[in-house]
Amino acid sequence: MIRCKSKYALSLAALLVLAGCSSKKQSETTVVKRPADVKAQIVRLMPAKVPDRQGWATDITAAFAAQNIAPTTENICSVLAVTEQESNFSVDAPVPGLGKIAWKEIDRRADAVHVPNFVVHTALLLKSPNGNSYSERLDNVRSEKELSAIFDDFISMVPMGQKLFGNLNPVHTGGPMQVSIAFAQAHAKGYPYPVDGTIRHEVFSRRGGMYFGILHLLGYPASYSQPLYRFADFNAGWYASRNAAFQSAVSRTSGIPLALDGDLINFGTDKPGSTELAVRVLGKRLGMSHSAIRRALEKGDQPDFEQTSLYKQVFALADKTSGKRVPREMLPGIQLESPKITRKLTTAWFAKRVDERRQKCMANAG
Repeated sequence: MIRCKSKYALSLAALLVLAGCSSKKQSETTVVKRPADVKAQIVRLMPAKVPDRQGWATDITAAFAAQNIAPTTENICSVLAVTEQESNFSVDAPVPGLGKIAWKEIDRRADAVHVPNFVVHTALLLKSPNGNSYSERLDNVRSEKELSAIFDDFISMVPMGQKLFGNLNPVHTGGPMQVSIAFAQAHAKGYPYPVDGTIRHEVFSRRGGMYFGILHLLGYPASYSQPLYRFADFNAGWYASRNAAFQSAVSRTSGIPLALDGDLINFGTDKPGSTELAVRVLGKRLGMSHSAIRRALEKGDQPDFEQTSLYKQVFALADKTSGKRVPREMLPGIQLESPKITRKLTTAWFAKRVDERRQKCMANAG
């Protein structure tokens, strides 16, 4: 063992050793880990009951490498915690009563786009390539991957299927991390694997589900004090925790109650939402026009929002009003809604449950 000692006469080698001993310990993020070491750590930290742990570790390690995300113990434990919470490490987990859930959601979506239910139900009586009608396949569907495949098959086989039924696929999340398919489609550039048909299909694979899930969880800069808020963002959308704190500051300063959901504007429309209207009340105090406020709020899904004059001034006013520094991060107050959810759950519940799993993983890592 090399020990550092203070001597007046030191050789060059001893000086180098001394410099090494006196330097600060490298943080985990600056240490370059070999892929084999990353895989070994993932296998060790993964629940013992998971089948094909080596396969899972390979796909997770590849996702970290492809996206240049540091495979720190905290990042690994965060990914494992979300995966265990969302699917218990099942690529295609069965969902009890999925057939009934699917029919109900199909009718709801048809109503939303003003397509009569009987039109959809009649179309689904057509025979599919496996000999059964689409209706029969829906009655007996067991997993989201299977359900999504039925609709992809149906849409491609039926004349005008994409135009009439393209938006009726009731499956909008998938894979072992239950990542949004729309998110994956929007962030498909740079995907390192050959695409098997569509990005939707890739989400339902282990490699694709883990790639896009890790991207959604860790692939954006955030100055949160703890992973808890990333877990909330994973459920509610990037920067939802930061934006919920901003909404709280706006409410505190303006006196207008707001839902702390992290949604700062109504995307896709020029009509101002409740948060934008509340900020407008502060317009004169902020010295900002309606258009300037809108431009700043449009950055609510970006890291740059924190650099805007609006963000800085609102928090300055809130700090002054409260007589102390108000939180810059907050769990969004969102009630989770999904055809699969049968009890009242919230984004805060999800984030805390995942964080409990992360903490257990970190403890196991020592």
